[in-house]
This record gives sequence, structure tokens and C-alpha cells, in this order.
Amino acid sequence: MENTTFEHENAKLKMCVAELEALVNYYEGQLRLARHRQYGVSSEKIEYDFSQLSIFNEVELTADDNVLEPKLVTIKNNYRKRKRLVNDNLLDNIQVEIVKHSLEPNEQICLKCDENLHAIGTEKRCELVIISAQVKTREHVRSIYGCRNCEQEEFSRPIIRTPIDNPVIKRSFASPEAIAYIMTQKFVM
Repeated sequence: MENTTFEHENAKLKMCVAELEALVNYYEGQLRLARHRQYGVSSEKIEYDFSQLSIFNEVELTADDNVLEPKLVTIKNNYRKRKRLVNDNLLDNIQVEIVKHSLEPNEQICLKCDENLHAIGTEKRCELVIISAQVKTREHVRSIYGCRNCEQEEFSRPIIRTPIDNPVIKRSFASPEAIAYIMTQKFVM
């Protein structure tokens, strides 16, 4: 009796395994089909009507085979020099207002050794100033200071620049007045 129950149970398990294998095969087929739809060759094939394509071959059909091919001539490349930027001479004929920025004498003291600083150079920044139909440039000259004592005795040279306001637009010559004028002309007028 026990033997028949084992055989019956074995038959059920074999049938269950067969169903599961069929299910796995079905899902593998679905996966292959989905991959083919996504990555496979398109099933749309174009049937060419060669009588219609002959419209585009009229040059070949009417060409004379006895005519010689023209010789190919190489042309030397012609490179133009880059023109000077417009900004180079834009501000030449305009009135210049120079604003000097320098440290007060009591601020010209080295932070490391408390010696007096001396001027070692300047930096310039130009900006265009427009004041209601008056145009001029404002040139900011900024003093740069260095310490002679630290230059002689130490390897590092402390360099101090006079504090100055940053431009409204970095690396531009537009002043706040010029930007306000342009915005007013564009949006208000």
C-alpha cells in the first residue's frame, strides 16, 4: 500500500515538474520575443519598384561615355587672418575718468613683520559709464604693495592689493550705470 502512494505521489510530482518546465519555456520564449522586438531587425521591408527608381538615374542613362573626365585640381586653402577685436579700439576716443584706489598710509604695514609696505605695481580695469547721453570710461587703478624687509630676509613675499569692488559682470567693461541705462532703454522705454 505504501508503494502505491509513493508511485502516486511520484506521478504527481512528475506532472508538476512538466507543467513548470512548460511554464519556464513559455516565459523564455516571451523574453526572446521581447528582446527581438526591442533590439532585433525590423520586420518592415521595403519593396522597391525599380521602374520608379529609374527616375533618379536619368543622368547616368543620358551620359555620353566618349567624353573625357575632367581633371581634378586641388585648390590651395586660403586662410584669413583674424581681425582685431572691436573692443581694442572701442574706447579710444572717449573721455577717461581715472579712479585711484590705494591704501591709507597707516594701512601700509606688513602683516608678518610690521614693516612699511612699498608700491610694486598697479592693476587696471576699464568700464564703460553711460550717464544719460554722456559717455565716458572710468579706469580703476589699484595699487599693489610689497614689503622690502620680507623680500630680503624670507623666501615668501607678502603682496597686498588695495581692496576694490568687483565689477558687475566679470571681465566686462560695463559699469552699473551702463547696465542700468541699457535696461531702462530696453524694458522701460
